[in-house]
Amino acid sequence: MSPLSPARRHPRWTLAIVCVATFMLLLDVTVVAVALGDIQTDFGSDLSSLQWVVDAYTLPLAGLLLTAATLGDRIGRRRIFLAGMALFTLGSLACALAWSPLILDLTRAAQGVGGALLFGVGLPLVGAAFPEPRARAAAIGVFGATLAGATAVGPLVGGALVDGPGWRWIFLVNVPIGLAALVAGWLRLEESRVAAARAADWPGTALLTAGLLALLLGLIRGNADGWLSAEILGLFAAAAVLLVGFVIREASAREPMLDLRLFRNASFAGVSIGAWAVSATLVAATSYLGLYLVNTLNYSPFQAGLRFLPLTVASFVAAPIVARLVDRVPPRVTVGGGLALSALGLWLAGQLHGDSRWTALLAGFIVAGVGLGMANASMSQAALAAVDHTRAGMATGTVNTMRQIGVAAGVAVLGAVFQHRATADMARQLAAARVPHGQASAIADAVGSGAGLRVADSAPAALRPALAAAARVATVNGLNEILIGGAIAAGIAALIALVVVRPAPAPATTTATVTTTAAEPSSTPAGADERVPARTGS
Repeated sequence: MSPLSPARRHPRWTLAIVCVATFMLLLDVTVVAVALGDIQTDFGSDLSSLQWVVDAYTLPLAGLLLTAATLGDRIGRRRIFLAGMALFTLGSLACALAWSPLILDLTRAAQGVGGALLFGVGLPLVGAAFPEPRARAAAIGVFGATLAGATAVGPLVGGALVDGPGWRWIFLVNVPIGLAALVAGWLRLEESRVAAARAADWPGTALLTAGLLALLLGLIRGNADGWLSAEILGLFAAAAVLLVGFVIREASAREPMLDLRLFRNASFAGVSIGAWAVSATLVAATSYLGLYLVNTLNYSPFQAGLRFLPLTVASFVAAPIVARLVDRVPPRVTVGGGLALSALGLWLAGQLHGDSRWTALLAGFIVAGVGLGMANASMSQAALAAVDHTRAGMATGTVNTMRQIGVAAGVAVLGAVFQHRATADMARQLAAARVPHGQASAIADAVGSGAGLRVADSAPAALRPALAAAARVATVNGLNEILIGGAIAAGIAALIALVVVRPAPAPATTTATVTTTAAEPSSTPAGADERVPARTGS
């Protein structure tokens, strides 16, 4: 085995490989938005199963990201990256071969573990490859644009694949790309680690992941099992105990996975709340908007993906413009403004009626897309500006973790609200039409699961128009409720950001810089990053 030559260690290779991996793993958060209808039809899934298609992936992504970064600092980021890429690729193949909702959810969880390993070491690898501050800033800008692009184009890519070879290809397409990235990473990535790296905080990781799992289970099963049932109350109690235990653990541990002292900084806390809010509202809502476009407006998955294009294009246009302005515009304006536009876009989209066409969403998509681009382009930089440079990695890792927690929690909460409202509205309309209770209950549950007009497919021909009209009204009422609720939550986060996020103080003169990591300890001295020559293989 021989070390790589300087030519093979060109930092642009590192940036390209990391960006491809990051694009894939974040694309898999939103790519399923327009595939859920076909997955529901193939498996006969209820809404809770569809929610887990998203949350089974984002839960390990949120719970393991900071730990993955710590492992990379300690045993080598290249090693963790290659292990993550291998697991993500195998998980993607297993998702494509899944034969039931449970198997799909389990394989999505495995895929999420691989994604956490990739995401945890991605930015540290880029930071180590670009030690010069100006070059590093440019590389991080490219990395940030990748985050925004992957989030935005997911529905369009998913629609093209579902309409073409089928929904399984939204996962299967990752396999050749993952194998190519694995080979390129083996040949081109340079190993790096932190000389005085912390130990992994496994108790903290277990408490956070278990607490989030209990919380999501309670939120997703609440409508079906009863919000005051012993099972749901027990899950919420367990979640509270575990998450409080996580906070106590992080506050008392010598080497915590999450330094809670960061949240004493009002600017950093405001950015973190904003990162959580935009994911829990706008990004999470795309799953239910996708179901609406496919199952209620009868668009094919690709046609539905095209209807998301205004959101995508607006985000693409806004992100690079804002990225160039972050050094000249106060971060409260870019972060708070992005959240405010996201809130306004959600509110505009939440004005649907039973006879609305997709164009009723157009204004909201454009405004929300600009807000999403602004927020994604500015939050990482604002988080970095809010903390000391020795905590840069912990800060960016925390913001990324808050994003994934936001998606997971948002999908669960919005789903619970949508299901309750749509089911209740449909049941009320069916009762007024004197439909027998047993039959009405099954139809209402299907509408609450996002089935839309498909509930009329098996009805007698004479009843189909009335049943379809009722399903459409119930669906848009449920959708309006989660979009308006999301607008309120994003608006509150925008106000918080506008009040508390402040520009960074003038930097002190230093003689050394520290490599950006996703979970670097505050005690790591400048220059403590240690590079180890990568190998080409036998």
